[in-house]
Amino acid sequence: MTLPRALRTGFLVVCAVDLGALLAGSDATHTAAKPLLMPLLAAYVIARGAPRLLCAALLLGWGGDVLLLFDQDAAFLAGMGCFAAGHLCYLALFRRHGRAREHGRLLGAGYAIALVTMIASLWPDLPAGMRGPVAAYSVLLTAMAYGASRLGTAAGIGGALFLLSDTLIALGVADWPRLPPADFWIMLTYVAAQYLLARGVLGERERTGAAYRERRVETRRTPH
Repeated sequence: MTLPRALRTGFLVVCAVDLGALLAGSDATHTAAKPLLMPLLAAYVIARGAPRLLCAALLLGWGGDVLLLFDQDAAFLAGMGCFAAGHLCYLALFRRHGRAREHGRLLGAGYAIALVTMIASLWPDLPAGMRGPVAAYSVLLTAMAYGASRLGTAAGIGGALFLLSDTLIALGVADWPRLPPADFWIMLTYVAAQYLLARGVLGERERTGAAYRERRVETRRTPH
């Protein structure tokens, strides 16, 4: 088994352990497994020769994961800041490696409507000190989710799942009802989102590299 495959397998195994712990209500297992997820995924993409910005986005996600284990407002805001920095890394990646897609304007309009609807609906029920940070973070998160579509279907789904995962968290902050067990659905959509975003970045980078190599070969074959 190659190193990248072994690391991906390790990531998937820890995902299964963490999700199983959430279903079983084992807080200790979840606390032990959750901090391992993003380092394993980051190690996998590094082994695949990923851009530094992707590694940074995943490790910032790891920082957010650890901070959100603490049930304190300060830790929550710091964790949200880590994820926000990770979204900036993703946006830079999408701008560098992404391509314009069909129906981009329609998708953007859909995300904009979802953003306004979510903030307007949750605003009255959010704690006063959380309203500004949650609204600002939601704008950045939605921009990331929309931008992910520039890297293809996998990344686009990943961006949408990230938005869904954090929306479920926001519903909890606003004390709205959620489908139980809420933490399971939050983590399921989150780990799937990070994996699909990583896969989208790697795939687009490999396609770009292959196209570049093909052009070089054709240039060499062309008589001068």
